[in-house]
Amino acid sequence: MATHTVFNQAGPLPVCNLFLTDTPLVEALARNGASWAHDDLVALGERLGQPLPFELARQAELNPPELHRYDAHGQRIDDVQFDLSWHALMTEVTQSGLHNSPWAQPAAGATVARAARFLLHAQVDAASLCPVTMTHAAIPILQDHVDSLPIGAWYPALFSMQYDPRPLPPGLKDGLLLGMGATEKQGGSDLRANTTRARPDHGSGPGQPYRITGHKWFFSVPQSDAHVVVAQADGGLSCFLLPRLLPDGSRNAVRVERLKNKLGNRGNASAEVEFDDALGWLVGEEGHGARLLASIANRTRLDCALGSIGLMRRALTLTMHHARQRQAFGRPLIEQPLMRAVLADLALELEGATALSLRLAAAWDRDHDPQEFALARALTPAAKYLLCKRGPGFIAEAMEVLGGNGYIEESDLPRLYREMPVNSIWEGAGNIMALDVLRALGHDPATLVALHAELGAARGQDRHYDATLGYLATLLHGAEPATMRIVSELLVLLATASQLLRHAPAAIASAWCAARLGTRHQQYGAFSAQEATGLLLERAWRAGGDHPSASEGLVADTLGLG
Repeated sequence: MATHTVFNQAGPLPVCNLFLTDTPLVEALARNGASWAHDDLVALGERLGQPLPFELARQAELNPPELHRYDAHGQRIDDVQFDLSWHALMTEVTQSGLHNSPWAQPAAGATVARAARFLLHAQVDAASLCPVTMTHAAIPILQDHVDSLPIGAWYPALFSMQYDPRPLPPGLKDGLLLGMGATEKQGGSDLRANTTRARPDHGSGPGQPYRITGHKWFFSVPQSDAHVVVAQADGGLSCFLLPRLLPDGSRNAVRVERLKNKLGNRGNASAEVEFDDALGWLVGEEGHGARLLASIANRTRLDCALGSIGLMRRALTLTMHHARQRQAFGRPLIEQPLMRAVLADLALELEGATALSLRLAAAWDRDHDPQEFALARALTPAAKYLLCKRGPGFIAEAMEVLGGNGYIEESDLPRLYREMPVNSIWEGAGNIMALDVLRALGHDPATLVALHAELGAARGQDRHYDATLGYLATLLHGAEPATMRIVSELLVLLATASQLLRHAPAAIASAWCAARLGTRHQQYGAFSAQEATGLLLERAWRAGGDHPSASEGLVADTLGLG
């Protein structure tokens, strides 16, 4: 007699096009000036929706990088070795141009198109996004100072879409990736407390070689071809470019002391390092390190928000698939009123986050316009603050939908949950973001003008919106540090509502304003957007973008494991 018949369990997630099934993303791409990238994103969404990329992500987490400090002959090599799955993922993200496409292929809407590709890749694997984020943010700094830096031989490789992990000097490689090193154990976000020192090797000034001695508590992506680091020079905190290998092929004096044992992002390597007279070239002038690092952080912080949204999107996909198939009390979970309210609220969260993030990407595309730059400068740290904080609760709610199944590794939700907190911490935790919003508001009079134009465009369309806008105005009058978490949150909620009121279906915009601006209920599903529920769920996973499930042997065969 059979004692273990499996029934009423959701089957494997169907192969689906990650782009075409996401109606809010498709629409946001078009209205923010990147409709030319639609077909490429369809192809990317199809490729990433297959089982193989997700299996590669799982393997990369299960087989994290290892530090090999010495070779077989006792020579210090400080080599970080990665699983083959990592290299496959890195090949995919570099071919997508996540590390350089707005600079390598400049076009109207290039940052928007990259943001959409970033959202798709984030659904698959977050760890491999760290190297490309660093590179993407650092390239503009090198562009501004390329004439003074001795990087002419390898500068073109920064714009290559090839992934080249070979341990060669940058001038001999087909593609390059950059890392960053700022944080020290005693200072964290307070860069003024940094003690790493830089002294001129034979002459000071932009592009000149300096010898750097000190340490970094977090050294992002130690296998990168070069790193942008900050150190104290005679003229103050300064920015330097340190190659991993020197032009003669010898290793720079950067000693990897250990790899961090992290909660998530385990496929990627984060290190502690010591500089022992390491060679670096001064980028810009002495004393300009904080300013240059801030310009890098402006872009990496948008990627933090995009990464969180991608993880949330993947969680919602898994959740909706389960709710469609799982039966409870005589009908599918997705037809149960309370579950339907929860799923619709999660979908509403993503509607807003997707709309805002691509609007911000469009602002960075147009950063030559002072008003657009001011808008991006203020809203980017605010968006990182709020969207990254919403992420862990979103994934936790998704776990609850699956019940015990959501708590086991096979569901993939635990991996997403482990990945989420780093986006809140990396590039500055919540208080740093809130204070950066205050700095943006106070340093440039154009910021309030830009916010007034962006938020004022939706005035008069919703009573909750208008009331919240008035409340924000009172907070901004004489804004001070203690109120900036509230100000940052309201800025994001209102900027999101402005996008939805102007561009989304009316029922969804109304639901957003009522649920996020007009109620004290904070838990997902506590507010029932009955008129918008069906539309939200349909837009969250558009029918026709999924296909029959792949055969069970596809992943093993493709990896050569079968």
